[in-house]
Amino acid sequence: MDQVQHKFVQVQGLKHHVAEIGAGPKVVVFLHGFPEIWYSWRHQMICLAGAGFRAIAPDYRGYGLSDPPPVPEKTTFGDLISDLLAILDFLEITKVVLVAKDFGAKPAYMLALLHPDRVLGVVTMGVPFIPPGPSQYQKHLPEGFYISRWREPGRAEADFGRLDAKRRKILQRMEPCTRSQGFQTALQVPYRSLDEDLNITEPVVEAPALLIMGDKDYVFKFPGMEDYIKSGKVKEFVPDLDIIYLPEGSHFVQEQSPDEVNQLILTFLNTRIWS
Repeated sequence: MDQVQHKFVQVQGLKHHVAEIGAGPKVVVFLHGFPEIWYSWRHQMICLAGAGFRAIAPDYRGYGLSDPPPVPEKTTFGDLISDLLAILDFLEITKVVLVAKDFGAKPAYMLALLHPDRVLGVVTMGVPFIPPGPSQYQKHLPEGFYISRWREPGRAEADFGRLDAKRRKILQRMEPCTRSQGFQTALQVPYRSLDEDLNITEPVVEAPALLIMGDKDYVFKFPGMEDYIKSGKVKEFVPDLDIIYLPEGSHFVQEQSPDEVNQLILTFLNTRIWS
């Protein structure tokens, strides 16, 4: 971990925290999910750097050590995409492979659609490509499911507000690392921006892609999701997609099985991108 370098990039009016390790022209950018920050990619970053790649992992605006936006309630997925482009331009990086987890799959794939000249390939874990706009998968979630609750302004805030004295005492000890961010931006993106329309008329990703799914990932329980992935319907939107299932994998496969995931990423990079 000591090899990982940390810097702050001032773009889009905010100070963005970026973790980085490795050097060279082969650049892999890691996009975290919820409730995560760059640190969730530490195993993959160190491995790829040792294999000759440059690994970069930003904290999204309002996450980790990055500045929160002035009005968190107005944050969009479009902001995350613009932030990423601005960070790459600041670092003078023209082309990358994106590795994303959970809701990070959305900005990864949307960047590949909106700026195909910048994206050489996409790897996602836990979430496949989902066409932009209103999603049938969120519409049919069970009543009371946390995503449905957190999409409603005030519901998540009420959930987190029900803390007993013991929990409050624990959180007070964490105050220095939580005070600057709060939780507002993380509720807005992803949960309250899931139906965002990015004006994409032809949602077909041409770049090579890899989807890594744990067989025990709770995402498979979303109505229609298992059929969408396992029937191959997802390949209507990502034709050049390989799908790999990890029998014991959960939603956090990159931390649960880092060695296996590292090898899958390396194989993809060395055979599909830089062969």
